[in-house]
Amino acid sequence: MAFNHLPATMHDALGPLSVTPVTHSVPMAKNLRPGRSHESGDARPTPQAVLDRLSAGANRAARITHTEHLPPRPGRHAVWPDRIRPEVIDAIQQAGIDHPWVHQTAAAEHALDGESVVIATGTASGKSLAYLAPVLTTLLDGAEAPNGRGATALYLAPTKALAADQCRAVKALAAPLGNRVRPAVYDGDTPFEEREWVRQYAGYVLTNPDMLHRSILPSHPRWSSFLRALRYVVIDECHTYRGVFGSHVAQVLRRLRRICARYGADPVFLLASATAADPARAAGRLTGVPVHEVADDASPRGELVFALWEPPLTELHGEKGAPVRRTATAETADLLTDLTVQGVRTVAFVRSRRGAELISVISKERLAEVDRTLPRRVAAYRGGYLPEERRALERALHSGELLGLAATTALELGVDVSGLDAVLIAGYPGTRASLWQQAGRAGRGGQGALAVLIARDDPLDTFLVHHPEALFAQPVESTVLDPDNPYVLAPHLCAAAAELPLTEADLSLFGPAAPGLMPQLEAAKLLRRRASGWHWTRRERAADLADIRGGGGRPVQIVEEGTGRLLGTVDESAAHTSVHEGAVHLHQGRTYLVRRLDLEDSVALVEEAVPPYSTTARDTTTVSVLGTDTEVPWGDGRLCYGSVEVTNQVVSFLRRKLITGEVLGETKLDLPPRTLRTRAVWWTVTDDQLDAARIIPEQLGGALHAAEHASIGMLPLFATCDRWDIGGVSVPLHPDTLLPTVFVYDGHPGGAGFAERAFHTARAWLTATLEAIASCECEAGCPSCIQSPKCGNGNDPLDKRAAIRLLTQLLASAGPPGP
Repeated sequence: MAFNHLPATMHDALGPLSVTPVTHSVPMAKNLRPGRSHESGDARPTPQAVLDRLSAGANRAARITHTEHLPPRPGRHAVWPDRIRPEVIDAIQQAGIDHPWVHQTAAAEHALDGESVVIATGTASGKSLAYLAPVLTTLLDGAEAPNGRGATALYLAPTKALAADQCRAVKALAAPLGNRVRPAVYDGDTPFEEREWVRQYAGYVLTNPDMLHRSILPSHPRWSSFLRALRYVVIDECHTYRGVFGSHVAQVLRRLRRICARYGADPVFLLASATAADPARAAGRLTGVPVHEVADDASPRGELVFALWEPPLTELHGEKGAPVRRTATAETADLLTDLTVQGVRTVAFVRSRRGAELISVISKERLAEVDRTLPRRVAAYRGGYLPEERRALERALHSGELLGLAATTALELGVDVSGLDAVLIAGYPGTRASLWQQAGRAGRGGQGALAVLIARDDPLDTFLVHHPEALFAQPVESTVLDPDNPYVLAPHLCAAAAELPLTEADLSLFGPAAPGLMPQLEAAKLLRRRASGWHWTRRERAADLADIRGGGGRPVQIVEEGTGRLLGTVDESAAHTSVHEGAVHLHQGRTYLVRRLDLEDSVALVEEAVPPYSTTARDTTTVSVLGTDTEVPWGDGRLCYGSVEVTNQVVSFLRRKLITGEVLGETKLDLPPRTLRTRAVWWTVTDDQLDAARIIPEQLGGALHAAEHASIGMLPLFATCDRWDIGGVSVPLHPDTLLPTVFVYDGHPGGAGFAERAFHTARAWLTATLEAIASCECEAGCPSCIQSPKCGNGNDPLDKRAAIRLLTQLLASAGPPGP
């Protein structure tokens, strides 16, 4: 019997491909913390005063496990380079900025010198202005060219919201410059009648990697005048391009460079990130070109008070009688309610779409008991909304009409929400980079800010709120991406061949794995070699082979059964777990029940309902070893890294009470299995090691299962992933290893670099896992140490004490790799 934990993404693409491991060295970097852009004189309550009010309620003070105070700092001014046009400097001054910060002028100098540069300074440190000053200067120079199209610039954002927000900012800044800049958004929400104007006349096009991949590059002849004049490519929030998504974007950028060279252009890359470790190396790996680094943040920063908050234990008991903490969702809803009543402008960041909706609903209900006018001051914001809904919420947030917003990470990335006083973070967001990014949304304007991390009931969150040094004394993570992943590279080689025939000389641009994949693509009859190079052979669009977000398949439409109204969409990869028959679906504060999931037509039919429960899918998983790339002895056992095939099937779902999480029942489901070829790290133990750990056969399954759950929970401390990016399986006797084995694998075809990072940090990773289990105060195991919310086996069997002995024995004989 295998015990498993499934990642959020499960799909297969292109069939079997050869998988070559890539090693990433991850050097340490300074601790990058949120910054501030300018001083503000408003008389708001101090962050500490706001926190004191929150903790004044009954038994609330004990929930704060640690408070970190980041003091304010002054800014360091400079002067703009002489090459920045006077009109641009005048426009900047009219926007209220008299002098640039030192890092802004340094970045502008690199850009004007034609050198690619990454600006890795704190949140709200003026990174946008650092690249806009040289970009606007170059666009004005180009506007004076005889043909009027002497220079263009392309801006890439990871989300539509950020591109739209930046377009508003650029238009406001460039207003004194007249009609010479012509910024315009080009994304999936741009009306078709406007797209032709953007292609022909826009000087500064703001888009996202998806549109570059699916629209601009495949139709590059229609964009020829824009691409021929392309001088700058701005890549905002570049730290988000990690894992499979980052690997896809890296190949999209290589395709862009190839097409630009075809038109005689060689654009300079300007990258920005508030949270990046070794930013020059990461930016170079993403773009494929040498990149200079500007990381000395000279901007001022207001005081930041950062509290770690652990919800209390309840009188309830969960699976196997384990003690249950109050949910982070319920706790965050309470705090958002309290802050709204106090008039404290707040964003609550939530891990899931459902969580954002639920916090908004609970907060509205409680605010209505205080003042009937307050519920309209709170809303939810998440992906899957229709474009007009997102724009309306963004306007309400900008205007101050909204006091509280429960948002997914769709609002994390750079959207200017100036004036926020506080940020609530419902559960560790997976990386320190995201944690600081979210915390930095408050206090934009130089004023003090409060950030509160509310722990979920899981091993990593529990570990962090009791080990604050793991957050505040450590650098942000290095970006992990693998452009040589064949499941990523192969479809982009096809897309490149469809754009222009691929030549031998082109292959070096796409990396060392490209030549080895060409015979496989020829054998699959996707490419055909001619004298001029490799050509795309199919009628279908080659760009459709690569789903750069890793969702897999076309989105599933969520349709109201009675009216036929489209409510939104969900990625195909998430449909089995989120919109299965019987699932509870939340949308704009309304609750729906899924009546039918039609996988063939990609439609989930729902009807409005008010069930007193939420739903959680359960699944089963098996793993087969395809090949071992490297292994090291750990005593008689082995630590291994290689390729595996994962087969998963969603088999049931649980109904849980909304506030307490208490399980009400389980319903079986009949959904097809799905397979995934990916990368994994695994370790084995021998009978002698089990004897030394005093583990009898009846305890073995529970010991392995508990160690697997806890290790998955702790891996985000060592790799730029969260637990939904990875999966795991534990087996008392695996047919391929013939030994008790624990697997942890990447939840993406071909791998995402997370399992490889786990292999290279295995000793530190499993030591932290052991400490998390051993330090938990529960008797037999709970969600804070060894229970998993995604366990396909109902968290059975689990043996906390045996897991501690097993990991202790394993680590006693652990060898390299590892720090």
